[in-house]
Amino acid sequence: MTKRRQFIKKSVLASMSTLIGTEIVFGEKMESGYEPLFVQDNNPQTLFGKHAEMTTLNDRPWNIEAKAHLLDDEVTPEDRMFIRNNGVIPKRIDANTWTLTIEGESAQSQKTYTLEDLKTKFKAYTYQLTLECGGNGRSEFNPPAKGNQWTIGAVSCANWTGVRLKDLLADVGVKDDAVYIGYYGKDTHLSGDPNKVVISRGIPIKKGMQDETLVAYAMNGKDIPLAHGYPLRLVAGGFPASASGKWINRLVVRNIVHDGPKMTGTAYRVPSEPVAPGTEVPDDKMKIIESMPVKSLITYPKTGAIVKEGQNFQVRGHAWAGELSVDKVEVSIDFGATWQRAKLARARNKHAWQRWTAEVSLPQKGYYEVWARATDANGKSQPMVVPGWNPKGYLNNACHRIAVKVVKA
Repeated sequence: MTKRRQFIKKSVLASMSTLIGTEIVFGEKMESGYEPLFVQDNNPQTLFGKHAEMTTLNDRPWNIEAKAHLLDDEVTPEDRMFIRNNGVIPKRIDANTWTLTIEGESAQSQKTYTLEDLKTKFKAYTYQLTLECGGNGRSEFNPPAKGNQWTIGAVSCANWTGVRLKDLLADVGVKDDAVYIGYYGKDTHLSGDPNKVVISRGIPIKKGMQDETLVAYAMNGKDIPLAHGYPLRLVAGGFPASASGKWINRLVVRNIVHDGPKMTGTAYRVPSEPVAPGTEVPDDKMKIIESMPVKSLITYPKTGAIVKEGQNFQVRGHAWAGELSVDKVEVSIDFGATWQRAKLARARNKHAWQRWTAEVSLPQKGYYEVWARATDANGKSQPMVVPGWNPKGYLNNACHRIAVKVVKA
């Protein structure tokens, strides 16, 4: 008997059209199981719509970062957002059948929500939230750590819209012994084994109860792009971005610190006490990274800028400090010998980065470096050199600097 052809469902077709931002003409004629070329395309610029100057560090899994000058916008556009994946992006997502289940030993009940439930039964909130990879800046550590050698561009600050996690937890009910929220997503393991979990990290219950911690279904006013977690993502700004799970379909309320993959050993952990570079640190001497450290970025001008002698110019960028606000940003043109205070804007909301600007005058022609240094609300400043070494190369928050050349007018 001839096997009946099964054409692709309209809902899946609509999702594909959303992902590439245009209609797939004759898409209804595609057979179920067929992979359009755009899915097979290995060019991140066309595959994910990324800016041509984005840097690909790895394509299995996809890891892509921005250059500093690409991050000049106050709200990071999709095409300039870094991608940090641990596994393979799920295929053929059907948003109409996507569900989120909340359960766990410290959940008072188990409930499953459709996307429609999340959008219609709960109030929507929008926050601008800074997400930074815990390994951003890893390339500067010596001895080098394994993993992608991120430079400075694994950070973004987009607008995220969704349901507050605290509202969902209130709907499910949380027992008094709840300690942690863990997530599970639908990305697949690089081995291809469907039973292997790629990554399942989490956040303390206190973080989960913050107003700004979202189960998000939109980014910058549109559906979340595929590479950033479509159709549903946990977003916990201020923590390492690995805590903001992509493609989530299950949250667990735990009575212990969540122990999913990438939560134990040296993954997203740093030594409890400072160690000498190259030291082997036992697991029980490591602690989980929570709030990201104070940091700043110069986004204008870009390094290598040339200005004319006697010409003042503006330097600008962003600063952020994990769970804290940024108290001040300073710039230096003499390798940190003296510092000039920059004008610093308030954050749009908690966990959003803060815009800063400074007018700079360089006294004579020649080569200069412009440095930026931020200080958080607790008075802690960025180090001028790479901070304490750790086995996985996390939390490098050293001052960012750019090169500027002054030429004769």
